[in-house]
Amino acid sequence: MQITRSSIDTFKGPDDWFTGDVYIDAVAAAPSPSRVSAALVHFMPGARTHWHRHPLGQTVFVTEGVGLCQRRGGPVEVIRPGDRVLFEADEEHWHGAAPNRLMVHLAINEGDADHDVVHWLAPVTDEEYAAAPGHRR
Repeated sequence: MQITRSSIDTFKGPDDWFTGDVYIDAVAAAPSPSRVSAALVHFMPGARTHWHRHPLGQTVFVTEGVGLCQRRGGPVEVIRPGDRVLFEADEEHWHGAAPNRLMVHLAINEGDADHDVVHWLAPVTDEEYAAAPGHRR
């Protein structure tokens, strides 16, 4: 067993990964040979990731608030605390907060042989985001 006392500050998600205000807390980055990492991601209302994909997939577990997610070509789905979302390997997708609610999720990822965890793509447009069920303009 190993206990690591947190010495890493919360950091603001970069603008080339997110639209809106997003804050990230690193939760786990296991030493080699493990390739698993996890982060607690806090999305303020209306904030969202850009389109992206994970070489080995991603699981998000919603802990608080109301969120939205979408895989490329699929409908925008509402997610709530306790929901688990599995994005398949290399499936293009986005996720974030509902327009009027914050959302927090635990993101669990595995790096590939090259240690790549995510490939960032284009921002989610306002029109794509507005396709969410019950979206308030």
